[in-house]
Amino acid sequence: MTDANTTTTAAADWHAWQESWDRQQEWYMPDREERFRVMLDMVEALVGTSPRVLDLACGTGSITARLLARFPDATSTGIDLDPALLAIAEGTFAGDDRVSFVTADLKDPAWAAALPYDSYDAVLTATALHWLHKEPLADLYGHIAGLVRDGGVFMNADHMIDDSTPRINAAERALRHARMDQAKRDGALDWAQWWQLAAADPVLAGPTARRYEIYGEHADGDMPPVAWHADVLRDKGFGEVRPVWCSPSDTLLLALK
Repeated sequence: MTDANTTTTAAADWHAWQESWDRQQEWYMPDREERFRVMLDMVEALVGTSPRVLDLACGTGSITARLLARFPDATSTGIDLDPALLAIAEGTFAGDDRVSFVTADLKDPAWAAALPYDSYDAVLTATALHWLHKEPLADLYGHIAGLVRDGGVFMNADHMIDDSTPRINAAERALRHARMDQAKRDGALDWAQWWQLAAADPVLAGPTARRYEIYGEHADGDMPPVAWHADVLRDKGFGEVRPVWCSPSDTLLLALK
């Protein structure tokens, strides 16, 4: 009886951390679920309902969770370097043989060697690659092109800023931040507050400390426009590239091998 209660408590804790992460991310991106929905629509349209997926910079496994809920016959490999987010992901999917996780640095040229498969039907990522500057991001796109099978897809949903529209950008940003401020007054957690909670949790304190040793404070890389991403992906070997969803600040870019 004690073992069963312990297992139930642990499972509930991981579920609570997943929920907490989702709410924190939605504070920044209220349309987060919509981009995931379109991403999975395109997976179904182009590679079917039982794909082998690489969840790139997977974090807590947000994409994997939605993938398996929609496509029970899918398999997913999650790859990330963040010890705390990977701890949540591994706890959430413990015992699910459809899911595996790899710890690797995407800036390391040999990162793909740690993967369990040589190719994938789909490589998916969201709100993660803006941490990279242009040169390492272009290199990463080359590695991704080598992993996606012919006819497979890569999708990146991220901040892609068009600097040619400064007034539009400023107006959108002002409205978005006004809404974020109101949500915070209503109790929403921001990035820093969420990590403070993780650092105070007995299970996540250690992984969170290691995370800060690796990354330090949150710092963005480059956020080039859609055209830059599309040009680089074509140059790296993708045959067709275009947005399949966008908001005023973010784009879901699909590249077909």
